[in-house]
Amino acid sequence: MIREATERGEFDNLPGMGEPLDLSDVDDPDWWVKRKIRDENLDSSALLPMPLQLRKEAQGFPESLRGIADEDSVRDILTDFNHRVREAHLSSGAGMPSLVTAHTVDVDVMIQKWRMLRS
Repeated sequence: MIREATERGEFDNLPGMGEPLDLSDVDDPDWWVKRKIRDENLDSSALLPMPLQLRKEAQGFPESLRGIADEDSVRDILTDFNHRVREAHLSSGAGMPSLVTAHTVDVDVMIQKWRMLRS
C-alpha cells in the first residue's frame, strides 16, 4: 500500500519534506502528546485532574457566561457545575480527601454578576 501510494505521488510535497526531524524534546516521555497539543492548538485542560478542570472552569465565571442570553440557561450551567464538583468530591479515591479540591459556586451571586456583565 505504501509503495502504491508513493507511485501515485501521495507523499509528494508534504509539509516538512526534505527537512530534518525536530527531535529536541524526545527525552520527555510525553513529547508526542505535548507536540500534538501545540501543533494543533488543542485545549490541554482535559488532561488535568478533574478538581483542577473544575477550578479552571470556575475561574472563568461569570465572564464565560457572558454570551448566554437566557438566565435559566445560566442557572442550569451553574447548577450542573456544582453537581460536577460534588461528584468529584464523592469520587475521590477510597474516600481519601484530595489535596486539590474545587468549590461550588453560589448560583445567585453568579447570576447577579452575569446580569451586571450583560447590562
